[in-house]
Amino acid sequence: MLSKPVFHDVEQNSDEWYQMRAGKLTSSNLPKVMANYGKSFGESAKKYAVTIATEQITGVAIPSDLFSHHLARGHAQEPLARMEYEDTTFCDVTNGGFIDCGFVGCSTDGFVGDDGAIEIKSVIDSVHYNNVKRCNVDPAYKWQCIGNMKYPQKQWLDFISYCDTYPVGKKLFVYRMKADDYQEEFGMIDKRVAEFYELVQETKRNILESDYLNY
Repeated sequence: MLSKPVFHDVEQNSDEWYQMRAGKLTSSNLPKVMANYGKSFGESAKKYAVTIATEQITGVAIPSDLFSHHLARGHAQEPLARMEYEDTTFCDVTNGGFIDCGFVGCSTDGFVGDDGAIEIKSVIDSVHYNNVKRCNVDPAYKWQCIGNMKYPQKQWLDFISYCDTYPVGKKLFVYRMKADDYQEEFGMIDKRVAEFYELVQETKRNILESDYLNY
């Protein structure tokens, strides 16, 4: 099911990148899978299993219909956030590309040296305010960030909240997550992903064995 991580130095959001993701559970979708942990999978996970199963059968990536003003804004501002992060931390960020681990794949927003990774979220002012106030990773992206440490085998990940409408000097919030602090969550992911893999296999069987002529 899983294999050693293989790094592909591809441009994220390119056609090649989308095709590499086809048929794989990606870290950005881990929240769907980790929801209701310890219980049966919810509707979001079940729908995602159908997408993965279909991609595995056809070998073709299914375009996501998820597009919004906020998503477009995030893509446009990510380079600004990365530059400010580099200037603030005196480091260089390299391409996160795509990490292929067999059934699982992930793309961080960049790597820092051999040990670190980053995940950038360009957010509106109220979300940024809450991120700073809680002084922690945004719960909505917790499992994505943990996966982006686990699968590339990094020792830490900097969660970056960036708000361009905030005052100068306050636009960037960085919270460092250390892999040593998330070993229990790594184990939870292993257990849940194994269960999700079985759901995908069952879904594939249902697609291939169903009778589509009913008259």
